[in-house]
Amino acid sequence: MMKRLWYAAVILLLLPIIATAAWGGSASPFSRGNARLSLGFGGATAFNRNYSIFAVGGGYFIADGIEIGLDAEQWSGNSPRIEQVSPQARMVLNMAGSVKPYVGAFYRRTFIEGYRDHDTIGARAGVYFLAGGSAYFGAGLAEDVHLNCDRTVYASCTETYPELLFAILF
Repeated sequence: MMKRLWYAAVILLLLPIIATAAWGGSASPFSRGNARLSLGFGGATAFNRNYSIFAVGGGYFIADGIEIGLDAEQWSGNSPRIEQVSPQARMVLNMAGSVKPYVGAFYRRTFIEGYRDHDTIGARAGVYFLAGGSAYFGAGLAEDVHLNCDRTVYASCTETYPELLFAILF
């Protein structure tokens, strides 16, 4: 089941990129029709065990400054196996200059082997720094609220954490 969901997420993420390549890009990375593809690597601790995280994500600007996207993560290197899927929306404020504030909201579904699935909602805010016509850096904060919080899984039912990003648009 999760492998099918993982493959579907990857296909959905690639469609906007193919469409953007066919139609051509625009001057601003946050313009309608642009797509984002992101890859992430990191680490985390759950169940007092260390995990390696691989993430893939994508988004599509449905209007100038408004992105909808889908991210997926796979936690490996320990057990139980953990996978996450997160649809999201983000709004980038098109202000003069190379600094662009953003706000967003997301839902996350977490699949933990041997446990019931967990739901999270959250919000994020920060700034993007333009680094050229098709690249930008981002820095911000996100806050998660675990809806069906299981204290045997989570140390806290809310989490606040920093987010750092470097993106290149194709």
